[in-house]
Amino acid sequence: MRSRVIQDGPELRPVTTEQRPGVAAWVRGHRLTTFFVLAFVLAWWSWPLYRFDIWPRQAFNAIGALLAALIVIAVAEGRPGFRDLGRRMIRWRVPWYFYAFALGLPLIVRFAAVLVNSGPAPRWSDLAWSSFAVMFLVRLVNPMDGPLAEEPAWRGFAVPRLQERRSPLRSAVILGVLVALWHLPLVGDTGWIGIVTTFVITIVYVWLFNRTGGSVLLVLLFHNAQGFVTMGDLGYTGTDLTRQQWIEFAAWTVVAALLIGLDRAAWRGPGRVDQPAR
Repeated sequence: MRSRVIQDGPELRPVTTEQRPGVAAWVRGHRLTTFFVLAFVLAWWSWPLYRFDIWPRQAFNAIGALLAALIVIAVAEGRPGFRDLGRRMIRWRVPWYFYAFALGLPLIVRFAAVLVNSGPAPRWSDLAWSSFAVMFLVRLVNPMDGPLAEEPAWRGFAVPRLQERRSPLRSAVILGVLVALWHLPLVGDTGWIGIVTTFVITIVYVWLFNRTGGSVLLVLLFHNAQGFVTMGDLGYTGTDLTRQQWIEFAAWTVVAALLIGLDRAAWRGPGRVDQPAR
């Protein structure tokens, strides 16, 4: 073992090479910071190139969040970290009503907003329902799409570590701000209201994740149900699309407020991720 002598006040003391802080040691001590920085870099790297017509493909890489989580786990935690994430990915034994919540609520919000929207209603008979079913299944296994690219990262990796020292509500607010900012390259598609909605709905995601004992599977289903029928599929454009986005934002704000107000126990105290579902 090599060592060297350094000056430390009036005395000399030897320092071994094992005591020198390295990259892996720094990552272990700053897992969340490393994860969020990598998530932004890996998702955003093509954005400036796309803006200046240097890179003609996509301006946003959703898989960056998943890659960031896997990199930090590999460097800082190894097999125990991968086993923990893997168990969360297949955690399916939760009460049936959480499945109803995850699969049903996003569709209820979307189609209820359609009824409230004063624009022309979609022609329901013209919608490709079989294609929607296929899209739902594909999005579950496609790491380039939002559900699988984001949920193992934001919820499976970030939430348990945020809640080690913070309350679930504070963790949800912090995560909501960061995830909303992470989506900024998509503002041309979603509008600013879509970015704000991302913040609000993060509170719902964190509640569902915690109440299902830290199940990534349930939030993955929730994310998938939220987006597999798009507003474009329903034929919304222009002012009708903007109105639909505002209605959905209002609806998710009400849902988040109800979850905070009616289930206060879910938001108190740190580290509630692995508690039994209720």
